[in-house]
Amino acid sequence: MDRTPPMRKDGFRERGHQVTRLEAFVDAAFAFAVTLLVIRVGTVPESVPAMVEALKGIPAFAASFALVAMFWHAHNTWSRRFGLDDGMALFLSLLLVFLVLLYVYPLRMMFGLAFGWATRALPEAWRIQSGYGGVELADVRRMYIVYAVAWSTLGFVVVLLYRHAWKLRAALGLTVDEQVATRVELVRWSIVPALGVLSMVLAMLLPFDDMRNAALAGIPGMVYALMAFTGAIMQVAERRERARMQRAGIAMPPVPPATVVGPKRRRRRRNRVPA
Repeated sequence: MDRTPPMRKDGFRERGHQVTRLEAFVDAAFAFAVTLLVIRVGTVPESVPAMVEALKGIPAFAASFALVAMFWHAHNTWSRRFGLDDGMALFLSLLLVFLVLLYVYPLRMMFGLAFGWATRALPEAWRIQSGYGGVELADVRRMYIVYAVAWSTLGFVVVLLYRHAWKLRAALGLTVDEQVATRVELVRWSIVPALGVLSMVLAMLLPFDDMRNAALAGIPGMVYALMAFTGAIMQVAERRERARMQRAGIAMPPVPPATVVGPKRRRRRRNRVPA
C-alpha cells in the first residue's frame, strides 16, 4: 500500500491530511474569534433606524474578518504542508490562538475608526473623542501601537512555525522544491512583522498630536499597503534561494517552461490550405 502523501496544488506533499486535535482546537478558536467580531457593544437593534445604523459597521467587520481569516489560512496551510504535532508546534499554535483572541477588539476598533474617519458616514460602537468633541489624536497613536504589536506578533508566530518546519526539513523529507518554497514563505511572513514595527515606529515618532499636523496621522496606517509588493518580493527571494542552492552544489530540478496551447492551435488552423 502506497503511503506517500498526496501532492498539493502548491507543490507540497500533504503531510497533514488527517485533522489532529490541535488543528481542530485552533479552528474552533478562530471561529470563536470571528464570533467576537460580530458581537457589538450595546443591545440588539430594536428598530429599523437602529438596524440601518448597525449595518454601517459591515465594512469594518468585513476587513477584520479578512485579516483573521488570513492568519487562520496561514496556520491551516502550514498544518497541511508539514503535519507537525510536536511540542513546539503545540506551543506556537496555542500562542497564535492566544494572540488572535487578544487581537480581535483592537482590530475591530481600528477598522471602525478608519472607516468612520475616512467616510464620516460609518459610525462604530467604539469612538475615540476628546472633551471638545473631536478625535483625540493621542489615542489614535495608541491604537496604532496596539494594532502594530498585535499584527507583528501574529506574523512573527507564523514565521516561527515555518522556521520550525525548516529545522525539521530532513526528518520531514522535504524535496528541493519544498525547501525553496519553505524559505520563500519565511521571507513572505517576515514582511508582516517588519511592516508592523515600521508602522509602530512612525506612530511613535510622527508629530500628529496637534490638529495642525492631523494629516500625518494616516501615515502609520498606510504602511500596511506595502503588503501589495509581497508577490514581487517572493519572486526575488525564490530566484536567490535557487541560486544559493546551486552554488552549494544542490541539484535543482528544471523549472518547466510555460506552455501556451491556444495560440499554437489557432496558428495551425490559420496555416491550413483547403483541399
